[in-house]
Amino acid sequence: MADVATPVGVRALRENLSAYLQRARQGASFVVMSRGEALAELRAPSVAIKTPRQPGRLKGRIVMAEDFDVWPDDLLDAMEGREG
Repeated sequence: MADVATPVGVRALRENLSAYLQRARQGASFVVMSRGEALAELRAPSVAIKTPRQPGRLKGRIVMAEDFDVWPDDLLDAMEGREG
């Protein structure tokens, strides 16, 4: 038996997008409708697509300041409950 796509209105999809995406991930399919016209189909992809991680892609583009781990005295005082 073929799966039947459930019609869903644009407003309902927008208001509950996370829930519809989760259900699609689990195998459900939906036809997005607007004023009686089918606009799109929402379903899980037939092929798993993952972008491979590219280590070192940002090498040389991120710079850490020399004083990145130096805390201002007033902030330390406030965190430790000392009055400044």
